[in-house]
Amino acid sequence: MNDRLLSLDAFRGFAIASMLLVNNPGDWGHVYAPLLHAKWQGWTFTDWVFPFFVFISGVAMTISLARRARGGADKARLLRGTWRRALVIIGIGLLLNLIPSFDFGTVRIPGVLQRLGLCTLVAAPIVIWHGARGVALWAVLLMAIYSLVQLRLLVPDAAGVVHVGLLEPGKDAGAWLDRLLLGEAHLWKQARTWDPEGLLSTLPAVSSQLLGVLAGYVLASKRQPAEKAMAWVLAGLASLWLGQVLDAWLMPINKSLWTPSFVFAMAGWACLVFAAFYWLLDAMPQPLARARWAKALHPLVVFGMNALFLFVLSGFVAKMLHTIKLAEGRSLGATLYAPLRDSGLAPVNASLLHAIAFVLVMYAIARLMYRKRWFIKV
Repeated sequence: MNDRLLSLDAFRGFAIASMLLVNNPGDWGHVYAPLLHAKWQGWTFTDWVFPFFVFISGVAMTISLARRARGGADKARLLRGTWRRALVIIGIGLLLNLIPSFDFGTVRIPGVLQRLGLCTLVAAPIVIWHGARGVALWAVLLMAIYSLVQLRLLVPDAAGVVHVGLLEPGKDAGAWLDRLLLGEAHLWKQARTWDPEGLLSTLPAVSSQLLGVLAGYVLASKRQPAEKAMAWVLAGLASLWLGQVLDAWLMPINKSLWTPSFVFAMAGWACLVFAAFYWLLDAMPQPLARARWAKALHPLVVFGMNALFLFVLSGFVAKMLHTIKLAEGRSLGATLYAPLRDSGLAPVNASLLHAIAFVLVMYAIARLMYRKRWFIKV
C-alpha cells in the first residue's frame, strides 16, 4: 500500500475547501440553506464537513500507525507519538479560541480541533491494541454508552427543570455535563448553555473516527483496487440505511448532539465520497482517464496537503477581519465586503461570492506552499 494516496489527499482537500466555503460568507443573514448547518435535527451539505474530517483522521491513523510500526516503533512508542500529536492539536485549538482577547475567564474550551484531538486520544489505544473486530466493538460500545446517558440520565436544564431523554438545545444530558464540568462561560458563545463540540458527544465522534479506521483497514488490505472501492460503496450504503433506522427508532440525526444515527449517516456518505475519489484517482484501470481526473482534481490535492494549516490560518484571518476596525468603527471584513454588498447582486449571491473569494485566496496560499514543497504537519 502506498503511504501517499491522491484520493485521500483529494478527499481531505474537499473537506477543507468545503469548510472554508461554509465558514466564510459575506453576510450570515444571507446564506443558501445547504451552506448552513441544519437548525437542529436533520442534515445539510454543511453537516458533511466536520464528520468527514473525523472519518479521514481515522483512515490516516491506520496508514500512519502501519508506517511507523514498519519502521520499528513498538506499541508504547506508537501511543506516545499519537498522543503527543493529539495534545498539540488541542493546544492549537485552544490558542485559536483565545485570539484576539486572550481572556481565560471566558474562552471557549471546546472546538473543532479540540474534538479532533480528543477523538485521537481515545481512539489511539483502541486502534493500537485491537484488531478490526475490537475497533468495531469499541465503536458500538461508545455509541451505546452515549445513548444510555442521553436517554436515561435524569438531568436539570439551564433553568433548573429536571428532564430525562429530552434532546433539545441546552436540555440534553450532554449540555448539563458541559455546564457542570466546563461552566457556561466556557461554552459556545452563541448559546452558552450548550456546545456543539461538547464532552459527551465526543464519545460517538470517536466512533466516527473508528469507522474511518475500519475503512483504512480495507485500504491496507491486499484486495484489488476495484474490490476496495466496492467494499466502501457497500459499507456506505449499509451505513446510510442504519443511520435512517436509528433516526426512526433511537435518536434523530443531529450534528450538534452527534447522535449514533448521525454517526452512521455521515460515515455512509464519507465511504461513498471516498470510494469515488479512490476510483477516479487511484483505482481506475485506464491510466489516461485516471491522469485526466488527477489533473481536474489537483486543486483538491493541493488543499489536502496542508489542510490543518489552512484551517488554522483561515480561522485566524476570519477573526482578524472582524477584529480590526477602520474608519467609523467598521471592521476590515465589512469594508472589504462592501463593494460586493453594494454591487446590485442579490444579497445571498453577494454573500456566496465573498465565500468563494475567501476560498480562492486560501487556495493561492496553498498553491504557493505546494510549489515550494512546504508541508506543515503536527
